[in-house]
Amino acid sequence: MANPFKGLGGGGGNPLGGAGMAKMIEQVQKKMYEDAEKMNERLEAARIEGTAGGVIKAVVDGNGHLMSLTISKDAVDPDDVETLQELILTAVNGAINTAEDMRNEEQRKLMPNIPGLNLPGLG
Repeated sequence: MANPFKGLGGGGGNPLGGAGMAKMIEQVQKKMYEDAEKMNERLEAARIEGTAGGVIKAVVDGNGHLMSLTISKDAVDPDDVETLQELILTAVNGAINTAEDMRNEEQRKLMPNIPGLNLPGLG
């Protein structure tokens, strides 16, 4: 019986291209790893601010880790702690949400543009 894969690349009729294909896959994996490392460095260095009421400022890195929290004296009212708590949550969550959007966009950049490939969470 004739080999149906003969002439499709690689030695011995291997449709995947043998050593040449393995080298190409290795290069792609190396590039993706390097790109992912660069992305992680950018995310760690990024500083994203979230604010609330002009009296609270939260700063997170690109991974959503809280780096600093600034509270104006004007925000502190001992008789209204609940408002202060809400303002803090608003500022922190706003910064974290922006960091998440940034992280998702960075991850999208790593994905190869393959028509018809829709991965959950990346589209």
